[in-house]
Amino acid sequence: MTVLHPALPFAPWADPRSRRLPGVMPLDMDDWLRVDEVYAGQMALRDALIAERETLVHTAMPGAEAAAAELWALVRGRLPGLGIMQVPGGWRRPDGVVVAEGPPLLTLGRLLQNDFCLMQEDGAGEHMLTGAILCFPAGWVLAEKLGRPMLRIHAPVVKYTDDVARRVQRLMDAVRPETPMWRMNAHLSRAALFNPLSEDHPRALSGDAMPYVRAERQCLIRLPQTRAVVFSIHTYLVAVSDLTPEQAEALAAHPIHKSR
Repeated sequence: MTVLHPALPFAPWADPRSRRLPGVMPLDMDDWLRVDEVYAGQMALRDALIAERETLVHTAMPGAEAAAAELWALVRGRLPGLGIMQVPGGWRRPDGVVVAEGPPLLTLGRLLQNDFCLMQEDGAGEHMLTGAILCFPAGWVLAEKLGRPMLRIHAPVVKYTDDVARRVQRLMDAVRPETPMWRMNAHLSRAALFNPLSEDHPRALSGDAMPYVRAERQCLIRLPQTRAVVFSIHTYLVAVSDLTPEQAEALAAHPIHKSR
C-alpha cells in the first residue's frame, strides 16, 4: 500500500503562509482536482480498498445524501478536463479502467485520487462530519469521527489546541461558495497510504526510522445549495531522500512532527 510520488510539489514547512495553523490560502477552482503521475498506482489501491474494505473507507449519515449528490454534480462537469470521459457503462479513467456510476461518494472515490469529507452544521454552531470516502486516512478511523464536530474529530492531535480549534471553526464559518480555500500539511511517516489508527492507539514516536514525508493538499469548498463544506484531500507520499535540496534544508530549519 505504498505508492510513492517522485517529488513533492509544495513543501508547507518551507512557506511562511502554511507554517502557522491553519495556514489557508485562496483556491483557484481550476486547480482543485489533480490527476498526477501516480494516478494509476493510487487508483489501483483505492479500487482494492473500496472492493475489500468498503465499510472502513466509506460512510454517510442519513441526511447527507443531498450534499453528496451536489458534490458529485460539481465534480462531474470537471471530469473531462482531467481525462476522465463518460462512456457507455460509466466513466473511463486515464488508466483505462471503466467505472460504473453508483452512489456519489463511492463513484468519486474510484475516479479521483482525492478523498472527500462532507462537513455540515450540527445546529449548535459547529460543523460535523456527515459522510466521506476516505481511502487514505492519516492515522484516524472514519467510523470514530462520523457525526462529531471539528474539535472532537481532532481530539488526539497534540497541536490542535482550543485556540486552533476556534480559528478552524471561524474558517469553516467563513468559507463561501465564491471563496474556496486550500492548505497543506506534512509529517514524517513510516506508514503506507492506508493508515487507520484508533484514537486510543499510542501516538508518541521516538527513534523510529521515518523514510517518508506524507503531505495532504486539503481544499475547503462551500456547496451553494446544501451549504455543506467539502473537505477534499489529495495525499502525497514522498521518500525523504527525494526532497529537493531546498526542501531538505528548510526541513532542517523547521522540523515537522512524526506519525505512524
